[in-house]
Amino acid sequence: MGRLLDAKHENERIVLGLLNTLASADVRSQRYIAAELGIALGLVNAYLKRCIRKGLVKVHGVPARRYAYYLTPQGLAEKSRLTVQYLSNSFSFFRLAKRDCARAFEAANALGFSRLVLAGQSDLAEIAILCAVEAGVTIVAVVDTCSAETKFLGVDRAGSFADVQAGFDAVLITDVTRAAQSFEAAVAACGAERVLAPALLGLGHLTQREGAA
Repeated sequence: MGRLLDAKHENERIVLGLLNTLASADVRSQRYIAAELGIALGLVNAYLKRCIRKGLVKVHGVPARRYAYYLTPQGLAEKSRLTVQYLSNSFSFFRLAKRDCARAFEAANALGFSRLVLAGQSDLAEIAILCAVEAGVTIVAVVDTCSAETKFLGVDRAGSFADVQAGFDAVLITDVTRAAQSFEAAVAACGAERVLAPALLGLGHLTQREGAA
């Protein structure tokens, strides 16, 4: 099976989030949109320009050097299409993620790891937190450098592994947008033998490489 979380899916997720945000109000700053979507301001600007070029979004100047963004009929149609596609993909994603998290927790238990940190705040992290209860694994923190939140689904959030206050045995990668980078960072901080990754992230080549090192 090809990688589920490839660039195409991430691109469509951002476009759908952008269109949904613009549909909710007439005037939104790019900074607001970036905060809503959890992406960099420059990325918002790039996606807005792309959507404008494709005829999905129109922009009008308003007082105080601000801009009003509107969805065109084509933009509304694209939003509907992406929503249906997202719901279909989400069902498959949830099923695969739940299976892979369960397997990762089984591996953790077999290795004697009962207290885990999640690397990456995402939908996958949400599913991992839910699955951890059933597996008898404790999630002590979620490490995410891009989030300013102090909690994620009731779990402490930290900006780095060094910032995690509670002791932990291993790390489970749950970053779906920068999986490889998060894996490398976790290995550097904790050692390859303490880093696990759900199969759907497609990090098998990295785990094999680290295991052979």
